[in-house]
Amino acid sequence: MAKTVLVTGGTGYVARACIAALLAQGYQVRTTLRDLGKAAAVRAAVEGAAREGGRLDFVVADLLADAGWDAAVQGCSHVLHVASPLGATGASEQQMIDTAREGTLRVLAASVRQGVERVVMTSAANASSPTSYEEDSITDETLWTEPDAPGLLPYRRSKTLAELAAWDFMRRAGGNTTFTTVLPGAVFGPVLSTENLNSVQVIGLMLRGQMPGLPRIGFEIVDVRDLADLHLRAMLSPAAAGERFLATGEFLWMTEMAATLRSSLGVDAAKVPAVELSDEQVRQIAQVQPMFREIAIALGRKNRHSTSKAQRLLGWVPRPARETVADCGRSLLAWKLV
Repeated sequence: MAKTVLVTGGTGYVARACIAALLAQGYQVRTTLRDLGKAAAVRAAVEGAAREGGRLDFVVADLLADAGWDAAVQGCSHVLHVASPLGATGASEQQMIDTAREGTLRVLAASVRQGVERVVMTSAANASSPTSYEEDSITDETLWTEPDAPGLLPYRRSKTLAELAAWDFMRRAGGNTTFTTVLPGAVFGPVLSTENLNSVQVIGLMLRGQMPGLPRIGFEIVDVRDLADLHLRAMLSPAAAGERFLATGEFLWMTEMAATLRSSLGVDAAKVPAVELSDEQVRQIAQVQPMFREIAIALGRKNRHSTSKAQRLLGWVPRPARETVADCGRSLLAWKLV
């Protein structure tokens, strides 16, 4: 009988990809939702991936409440804890931190109580990065972001504190349950629904012609399909127990992403900007457009992460970033999101 895997936050972009990958391999999958009214949409998004024998079930659980987590985990051999706040409108920094940290501890405590074999937590490359990004560098999983550094963006702080709390809890109380974290960069690739698209929105903005130009920033791009694959490898491999794995992919400047969209999509990318904005222009725009304020911090910086550990220990091979960007654009067009 196929093992049951819990995936937290089934409406999320990465969670949906993980659910689809698990179903494609014949696993029984259970996923948490805050509202069962979302179940039909999640099922519709992933049903094409399910092979005979795979099954998807839903359970109500909220990262900010104790209720439901033991029931969610009961009978599961593995847990992929993917759910985390990305920065909901109106949420304070402390609310983001509390949701990420306390929610993670709830999932871990229930997993240990229910005898789960392994929990894989989705952290972020931002939790394993130089605090300032002031110099180009290549770093690995041994580096931790300093969570108390002044000026740290709330999302980075919440992800770092949540992962630190998780490792501390598992060292103290993990028992026979093993623990692994996966730290993705900017996640792009095909979409399975129109909701919770996160970083994919950047490509949508370019395709819709809603950017005045291209800031001098870049991303370490990981395909959502490859990220799901790494979660499954981390779930199953004995070598993954007690390890962090960066999942960042190839670095592309926004100018390179835009050029890829234009060359791959032809007339469908006619609105993609071709002009690069000066850093001063971006700073001026940031004064009136909040979206550009975080961009301004990263202007001209090319900090990179090494994924050699995931490739060496888990045999993970991510696809080229330009392929991911092009596939993402095609998917957004197919879903009529641009």
